[in-house]
Amino acid sequence: MGSRIIHSRPFDHVTAKTERDLVTDIDLAVEDALRTFLRAEAPHVGVLGEEHGHTGPTDLWWALDPVDGTTNFARGIPLCAVSLALVDDTTSVLAAITLPLLNVDYHAVRDEGAYAGDRRLHTSPVTDVADAVISIGDFAVGKDATTKNAVRIALLTRLGATAQRIRMIGTAAIDLAWVAEGKLDATVILSNMPWDTMAGALLVHESGGLVLDLDDTPHTSASTATIAVTAGLRQVVMNTLNQSFEDAQA
Repeated sequence: MGSRIIHSRPFDHVTAKTERDLVTDIDLAVEDALRTFLRAEAPHVGVLGEEHGHTGPTDLWWALDPVDGTTNFARGIPLCAVSLALVDDTTSVLAAITLPLLNVDYHAVRDEGAYAGDRRLHTSPVTDVADAVISIGDFAVGKDATTKNAVRIALLTRLGATAQRIRMIGTAAIDLAWVAEGKLDATVILSNMPWDTMAGALLVHESGGLVLDLDDTPHTSASTATIAVTAGLRQVVMNTLNQSFEDAQA
């Protein structure tokens, strides 16, 4: 449904929600349509959407990002996604991510694997950071952005000196889906908006990867960050992240 709306017409309006954070009329149209559908099909399940917040129950709820990567979308860059997860308390149990401009669909069910179409996904076998392609989430905007971005800059410096390549894709859903698919070996997202991360986190988990919070505990909707990584890179990525926080505070 979301993909169909995105393909059905060009966006007409782009407005600023907050400082350097955009929304288009397509974001709103997709969220409105999916909320209506989800309420009709599962009225006992709450919905947390990026554009309209949380409505309904909080013990079982949908996490919905109608267009993840709005800036990419608004600029004609085809790296954007519709992301939907069913969350039981704080843990995803079902996920669907579609990349409408790349014609790729991902889905996962807890304990039943993750897939791109009919193809089962597996994270990459990379264990040496020198062979790793790692993505970094967007820079912070708004309050305390300078302080928060000092960590990101330190992380880019440290990983840029050791990893094969660093990428900034501009959509958490794709970052996570591509770790699940083995296109990326890790992603470090120093925020955790559940509509951005809950579907992709389940894809990574079901593909054999790890999704962690800053303190190296398993990721949940209540986490402060989202670090997805292959098992062989866990220690080096987490150590580098810790060192980057120390650099930023020095």
